[in-house]
Amino acid sequence: MCGRFAGGVETDELIEEFVVAGNALRDWRPRFSIAPTDAVPIVRERAAASGEVVRSLEPAEWDFHPPFLTAKSRPQFNARIETIATNGLWKSAFAGNRCIVPMSGYYEWTGEAGDKQPHFLHGERPILAAAGLATARKVGDEWVVSCVVVTREARDASGEVHPRMPAFLPREAYDEWLSPAKLGSDAERQRMLQLLEAVSAEVAATVTGYEVDRRVNNTRAVDPADPTLIEPLAR
Repeated sequence: MCGRFAGGVETDELIEEFVVAGNALRDWRPRFSIAPTDAVPIVRERAAASGEVVRSLEPAEWDFHPPFLTAKSRPQFNARIETIATNGLWKSAFAGNRCIVPMSGYYEWTGEAGDKQPHFLHGERPILAAAGLATARKVGDEWVVSCVVVTREARDASGEVHPRMPAFLPREAYDEWLSPAKLGSDAERQRMLQLLEAVSAEVAATVTGYEVDRRVNNTRAVDPADPTLIEPLAR
């Protein structure tokens, strides 16, 4: 996954899909070109003071930045499934702060530098649920939430365009992936990895794609609110 996706879904649709009880995403509008460091919607669960687990829809920076990371040379927007349980940057969030990053699809490119052709990859349903990891750090007086998308080896149509893709979750895996209960043992972490590997392989088999206009290549010039960015290229 090269680092761009579309979130062309209204807030109400996200609330309905993920059955969230809380919504802090008041200013979200569908965007069809989302790049690293942009604000994105995420779904996550946390235990309230009462002990009740609340599922919320909230904004996060697509650039994973835990409190202990004092300096970064580049955005951290993808985390490989092969290392999320062991890499020091990801393992704490994998153990207890997993999230979902909703997408309507994502972009990949083929061709040589200077002559790149974008492709839009999407699933059978309007919303794809990418497995993600979340973290929060204090900036001034406020907590800033950030996230990363978990990636895996690509399959089927996605594999024809790029060797990596997001690890997507089916609806029946939402509850288990979002559970805030900490994965405290190697066995628990391994079981969660096996679950993600299995269910994301099933979703990967449903992903298809098509070429889109090269306007999407330039993140600075393109209008991210333009829904025609994800229309198939006319031939």
